[in-house]
Amino acid sequence: MFTLGIVTISDKAWQGKRSDESGPAIRESFSTVDCQVVKYEVIPDERDIIAQKLAQWADEGSVDVIITTGGTGLAPRDVTPEATLSIVDKAVPGLVEMMRAQSFSITPLSMLSRAVAGIRKRCLIINLPGNPKAVGECLEIILPVLSHAVEVIKGQVTEHSGKD
Repeated sequence: MFTLGIVTISDKAWQGKRSDESGPAIRESFSTVDCQVVKYEVIPDERDIIAQKLAQWADEGSVDVIITTGGTGLAPRDVTPEATLSIVDKAVPGLVEMMRAQSFSITPLSMLSRAVAGIRKRCLIINLPGNPKAVGECLEIILPVLSHAVEVIKGQVTEHSGKD
C-alpha cells in the first residue's frame, strides 16, 4: 500500500468559479489500487505556489505519490511542468512518454502535453492534464506500474527479474 496526494491546479477552481472534476476523477481511478489518499488541495496556477506545495508534501514524507492535474498545456498560465522540474531530484520521463504515446490514439492533442514526472526524496510526482476524461485515460496507462515504482523508490525492491 502507498499514500497519495492530489493537487488540482486551476485558477477557476481555486477561486470557486468552477468545481474541481479532475481531483475526484483521480481519486476514483485510484479506488482500485491499494493506496490511501491522505492529502488533497486545489491551488492556483502560480509557479511558486505549485513548487512550494509539491516540495512541502514530498519533504514531509507523508505521501509516496503526488498526482497533479492541470497546468500542463500551452496556455500562458500553464506552469505546472516548470514548477515540478524546479523541485525534483530525478526525472522519470517514461511515465509521461507512455501517457502521451498511448493517448495519441485517442486524440492527437496529447502531443501538446508538457507533463513531467520525477522524484523528490522518496516521493514520486506525476503531472496529469486538467481534463477529467484525459485524467482517467492517462492513469489507466500508468497505474499498473505505480506500486512497483513506489517500492523501488522506497528501497523495498532492489532486484529486477525483467518479468515485471
